[in-house]
Amino acid sequence: MKFTKSLIKGKLVKRYKRFFTDIKLNKEIVVAHCPNTGSMKGLLEEGNEVLISKNDDPKRKLKYTLEIIKVKKNLVGVNTHFANKIVHYGLSHNLISELKDNDTIKSEVFFNKETRFDFFLKKNNQKIFVEVKNVTLFRSKKIAEFPDAITSRGTKHLKTLIDATKKGYKTYILFLIQIEKIEHFKIAKDIDKDYYDNYLLAKKAGVNFLAYRCKVNSKEIKIEKRVKIIND
Repeated sequence: MKFTKSLIKGKLVKRYKRFFTDIKLNKEIVVAHCPNTGSMKGLLEEGNEVLISKNDDPKRKLKYTLEIIKVKKNLVGVNTHFANKIVHYGLSHNLISELKDNDTIKSEVFFNKETRFDFFLKKNNQKIFVEVKNVTLFRSKKIAEFPDAITSRGTKHLKTLIDATKKGYKTYILFLIQIEKIEHFKIAKDIDKDYYDNYLLAKKAGVNFLAYRCKVNSKEIKIEKRVKIIND
């Protein structure tokens, strides 16, 4: 996923009302849209270096969008709207070794009346569902974690993927780590024990779990390599 315009460097002042961030550009304070409704735990310290994009569309209320935050010398992509675009590119260009050479790639496909998953794939008549989870939390230098807050929606997805597995679908959760230099991934069971317990149940039921790190810079965010999941 390439940025179409050059990003602008600034300093984080604060995030508020979930969708707004104050950014210091030189001596000016601008308001930027925050395209991430999550807790963004560990990312929001005042003074953190950020990269923002500018859109001159007169219909937009906010001209700037927060794209990347630098934390512990690592760039972190925080625009959750890009996660599925990054994965779609990865699927289309065979960057995810376990999900290569698909005959069909469709986005946002319903499994039942209540739940749709991010991707439906078909390969050699095998039907596959893939749910993407965007990862921005890292509390130690080389380990990314999910979730960064209690996620009842995430737990629901785990339970529904178990159901899909029982019905003959091959199922995956792909943890997309938009953080540089990460080498391992784990479930943050201290943050959401219910999610961790259902993760273990889903593993036992045959749901597949993958964690892939992205290359993050001011030009693009792109799937780079698989990292090891270290939970029991």
